[in-house]
Amino acid sequence: MYTIDQNSKTPLHIQLYTALKDDIVNNLQVGEKLPSIRKLATTYNLSKNTVESAFRQLYVEGFVESYPKSGYFVSDTNFKEFSTANSTKTSTLKRQKNYLYDFFPARLPKDSFPLKLWKRIYTKVIDESLDFGAYPDGQGEEILREQIAKYLNDSRGANCHKEQIIITSGFGESMQLLAKMLKTNHSQIAMEDPGYHIVSQVFQSYNYKIDKIDVDKNAIVLDQLEKSDAKLVYITPSHQYPKGYSMPIANRLRLLEWAKQRDALILEDDYDGELTYYNRPIPSLQGLDRYDRVVYFGTFAKYLSPAIRVSYMVLPQHLINTYKQHFDSHFCKVSLDTQITLANFMKDGHFEKHIRKIRTLHKKKHELLKTLLEEKLGNTMKIEAQGAGLAILINPIVPFDWEKFKALAEQKSIKLYFAKNVSGGSWDALRLGFGGFSEKELKEVMEILAEIWRKALLSSSP
Repeated sequence: MYTIDQNSKTPLHIQLYTALKDDIVNNLQVGEKLPSIRKLATTYNLSKNTVESAFRQLYVEGFVESYPKSGYFVSDTNFKEFSTANSTKTSTLKRQKNYLYDFFPARLPKDSFPLKLWKRIYTKVIDESLDFGAYPDGQGEEILREQIAKYLNDSRGANCHKEQIIITSGFGESMQLLAKMLKTNHSQIAMEDPGYHIVSQVFQSYNYKIDKIDVDKNAIVLDQLEKSDAKLVYITPSHQYPKGYSMPIANRLRLLEWAKQRDALILEDDYDGELTYYNRPIPSLQGLDRYDRVVYFGTFAKYLSPAIRVSYMVLPQHLINTYKQHFDSHFCKVSLDTQITLANFMKDGHFEKHIRKIRTLHKKKHELLKTLLEEKLGNTMKIEAQGAGLAILINPIVPFDWEKFKALAEQKSIKLYFAKNVSGGSWDALRLGFGGFSEKELKEVMEILAEIWRKALLSSSP
């Protein structure tokens, strides 16, 4: 409790400000939430304006951070110079900052998930069909694998059946399972450079040698791959990660022929395969495979929800027995109720309708962001990758102070992401994810981003 003297000559907002500051310095931890304006006003019989004035002063001095619809939190500040004799507690906890604007490149808007429909299907599933007394199918529930196979064959041009599909709790788990399965006969894997760092981390953890292969406008450079000794190659042919290139049909056929001649395996990550905005989605490489050489990876993270943690891989026929012989102890980590709910969601035709809706929604935001970039940054930047997925990648084409730009963005509470942080290579670009923003929010944040972008232009810039 704070002491507020209504009869004191010291203004009430100063009394409250002083009491809150002392509490922050001596007692509260970094990231701890302060009482709400309404609660303080009611508790101490103060007006809302008085409380707001106290918080405003604390904010100006850097003692607190403000987050819309969340409240005020203790800032991550060094309080040593403010220490008092009564200070007995030093916090070592760090609270992750809640940014006002977050350009996370793979986020979906909260309201895009079909919650009411999902709840209705889930309730029906719980009431009628689940056997909680039995162990689930380690490969994933048959009904879900059946629906995924149907979807892939109809929508992604694949050629598979339910026995080839393994349900996993994320892309990383899919890669781990495969790395363990193949370890007996393989010790080296070729990868796109730049490429997805999670893949290299997984295979390195199983002591594979990583052979990095350059990327050009046709995706992975096949001339380099053909000179490699690797008999495994990981690729993102529909939308190369992170540069955004698509592999043309001639290169796809050449790659399949390479796999046949080398007795090799192609790991096809269908990254952003459905989220294309200018052309029809490109059919999967797996559907072209007549040599049983492709392992296909998919996920529901970008089309439905990353939170439900459902991914899958499609094994070539000749690896099915390998999986069954060596992975009998593997049990699917996706909950039974989630699997059956998703299976019914797909069976009733809701998933394909949802994808069409999501594609339309994100196409509008993609076009808006592209327009805003061209209008506000003009000839100071170039777009490195666009036309698919949930992010547009850009780079400056004039002298530019990246460190100043990052610092200014941090001051404005804008969270930025860069290609180098996820590809592990030397190539870099600013990744501007638009999926989590409303159109109104995109316009707001681009006004701020354009302002700090201009401040980061060096004096020699036009």
